[in-house]
Amino acid sequence: MLRVFLKMSDAGNIALIGFMGSGKSSIGRLLAKKLHYRFVDTDQLVVKSAGMAITEIFKEHGEPFFREQERLALESLHGWQRLVIATGGGIVLRAENVPLLREMAFVVWLTASEEILFERVSRNTKRPLLHTENPRATISALLAARHPLYENAAHFVIDTSTKPHAEIADEILSQAERFFSCEK
Repeated sequence: MLRVFLKMSDAGNIALIGFMGSGKSSIGRLLAKKLHYRFVDTDQLVVKSAGMAITEIFKEHGEPFFREQERLALESLHGWQRLVIATGGGIVLRAENVPLLREMAFVVWLTASEEILFERVSRNTKRPLLHTENPRATISALLAARHPLYENAAHFVIDTSTKPHAEIADEILSQAERFFSCEK
């Protein structure tokens, strides 16, 4: 892996997009460690800026406010290098975020089967979009609506359903190395 680090050490950022539960944060941390890059989670930037948890933001201010804070968090990273950015699952909902993401980073869409995503997100009760009568139906509807948006934003797609995180990270690094060498 040292070979990849040396080639990518002066390259741009890697941004991870995808539905909640796809592995953006855990895989992002692993990528950052392998590259000696800084790991940044846009959801955590929003929480820090707002001074409250995401569930509280949704409850007190609503989703549009959250999406605006998410956009501002992403914009705050413009110009930074050597970042691995884990984005919120809905970052692609604001059209202006997509060109910014693609300009700032190699954008990787982490996918997983609907069943796997449901299993993963069911473990966390702090998902405001899933505080519905039928979370499974909500996931299905959100996935259907977001699929073309993720597809449009991504430079590379990888399924996280069954592969170990280390294998996924290595594949992303390999693709990022190709991407950045072609950009120069």
